[in-house]
Amino acid sequence: MAHHHHHEHSGDALAQAAEAALVKAGEQWTAMRAQVFSALAGFEKPASAYDIAEAVSKTEGRRVAANSVYRILDLFVGANLARRVESANAYVANAHPDCLHDCIFLVCDSCGQTTHIDDDHITDTVRAKATGAGFAPIRPVIEVRGTCEACGAKAA
Repeated sequence: MAHHHHHEHSGDALAQAAEAALVKAGEQWTAMRAQVFSALAGFEKPASAYDIAEAVSKTEGRRVAANSVYRILDLFVGANLARRVESANAYVANAHPDCLHDCIFLVCDSCGQTTHIDDDHITDTVRAKATGAGFAPIRPVIEVRGTCEACGAKAA
């Protein structure tokens, strides 16, 4: 993947970029998908399907099943609208759904805060090493567990 600069969306612009990316992928942007994306984007930390189902249920005034949310999240991950934090079985909205990068997550073991960074040099190296070992990488995800700056300052 070539290094390039990209614009990180937020708020209404993020929802619009997500809708455009999903439509470009040949899918429909339904009211339920919009609700799930809005709920996901509203979390400051990675959210589980259950967290999102609860948030959407409150907004909709009716129970929304986590299984339905999982299906939508799988679609979002496939269309690059969301990223899955594997170790937490949780999701974050992709702030630049029009750009495809492999993920590097910095996950704080104290507070759960997760930071997504892009470093094509590192992820290209991981892909090259995997390929060199006869492995066909599909979706490299790198997670670094540790302590964020805020929690580190509290401990000091």
